[in-house]
Amino acid sequence: MVVNDAMASTLAQIVDQHVEETAFLWLLRDAAVGAPHYTLDDLARLDERVEAHLDGLRETGGDGWTAIAAELQRHNEPGEVFAAAVLAFENGDPRRIAQMLEVGTTAPRLSRALISALGWLPAKTALSRLQPLLDSPNPAVCRVGIAAAAAHGQSAGSALDTALAHDDSRLRARALRAVGEVGSTKRMAALHANLSNPDPACRFWAAWSAALLAPADRDVTRALQATVLDVPPLRAPALDMLMRRVDVAAAGAWLANCATKPDVVRVAVSGFGALGDPAAVPRLIELMKHPPLARLAGEAFSTITGVHIAYDKLEGVKPEGFEAGPTENAADENVAPDPDEHLAWPDAEKVAAWWTKHQGKFAAGTRYPLGKPITKESLHDALRRGRQRHRAAAALELAIRDPGKPLFNVRARGAEQQRRLPM
Repeated sequence: MVVNDAMASTLAQIVDQHVEETAFLWLLRDAAVGAPHYTLDDLARLDERVEAHLDGLRETGGDGWTAIAAELQRHNEPGEVFAAAVLAFENGDPRRIAQMLEVGTTAPRLSRALISALGWLPAKTALSRLQPLLDSPNPAVCRVGIAAAAAHGQSAGSALDTALAHDDSRLRARALRAVGEVGSTKRMAALHANLSNPDPACRFWAAWSAALLAPADRDVTRALQATVLDVPPLRAPALDMLMRRVDVAAAGAWLANCATKPDVVRVAVSGFGALGDPAAVPRLIELMKHPPLARLAGEAFSTITGVHIAYDKLEGVKPEGFEAGPTENAADENVAPDPDEHLAWPDAEKVAAWWTKHQGKFAAGTRYPLGKPITKESLHDALRRGRQRHRAAAALELAIRDPGKPLFNVRARGAEQQRRLPM
């Protein structure tokens, strides 16, 4: 009996460790998919670690589910929701799935983990579980279903059409986004009808999807510009799309004006990189001398030229006395993380010398993502070898060039992405 108790205690500890590690690693992964320093190979290795701990939970059978369910009762956190949702939807038990939907739709950060879990599953398994979600009268549940279908490149059928006209603005906004993600060109009318929607998220995602599926007309361009200027949470994706759908010279002038506005200067600096016009390089070199924007300007320079600030020996040192994000001062009320933590500090003089030597290879007014003319081959190469932000940009460029095809999901499991990419 003592031995059995000891074995039970050891098993419980192992299960708890798998729960904790799965939850922690998912949080790392959730940050990694949008990080400037993660490659596809890095992501695949991290995913292997997540899957190893999920396997550990699977092998313990009911004990794994019991441990996660107990953890969710104590406190609902995204990592635990992810782990529990993977097991629940794999198993197919309606009671477990219902429990996960109840927990996972109570807050956006939990819904994010729930959608991630459905995206983690093989497409056949995930899609076989989605119809009850898509048929749900609960808008939050239906929203999860539409997002999960889009993660696998599927449109959700008639449920998507219903959601596009739904009174719930969050559900409608997610459906408008999904139209672009799955390449549903036949739903362009619904997108244009929502460009005047009173909800800013609906207006933005209608414009975003419309721009992804067809050249941006005046209404779409204005909606994206208005989002950049007036809707802080959506500024970055709005500008990212806008720069790919407008005249290069006009876009550069508009960005230069945005860069004079304190509240949009950061996204404007990133916008120069998204535009890819080497005419912006002298401005970016000047911005590298301004510590709050230096690393961001360095990333934009890299995005245009394909140069790696650290590997190509253009790195400088952190300016003395500069602090971004939380400090060790207990009285400092700034608790936001440093948004540029994983970006290198560029040395403006070294970058300027490099540009003097190499600028003849670049023509102003031409877009150069990662230093190369835009071709399908160069974009596929970026998807294989680039870092996550560059990979997301390459996916947009490919979708724009092949309307009607689903947007390549750079947040999907690394091994699945590697399988889908051409060699």
